[in-house]
Amino acid sequence: MSSLQVEVVAADRQVWEGEATQVTARTVDGEIGILPGHTPLLAVLAAGEVGIHTGSGRSTATVDGGFMSVDHDRVTIVSEQVSADGLS
Repeated sequence: MSSLQVEVVAADRQVWEGEATQVTARTVDGEIGILPGHTPLLAVLAAGEVGIHTGSGRSTATVDGGFMSVDHDRVTIVSEQVSADGLS
């Protein structure tokens, strides 16, 4: 099964990097889910929760907005501030 390479970046540091089976986030246009093979995308994130689904469960981070880029099973989430208490 394919996986996504995910990177979560705050303004001052890399918060998390790893493999995931799915990423969910709230954009300014609504909730979005990303699976392996997703078409390339650049989305503006709304403040809220980002879910990262891995083989060991679902982890979360809270962002204050930002953007998400998807290209060739690589997902990059960039936000000014990221609260990553739920990422493991």
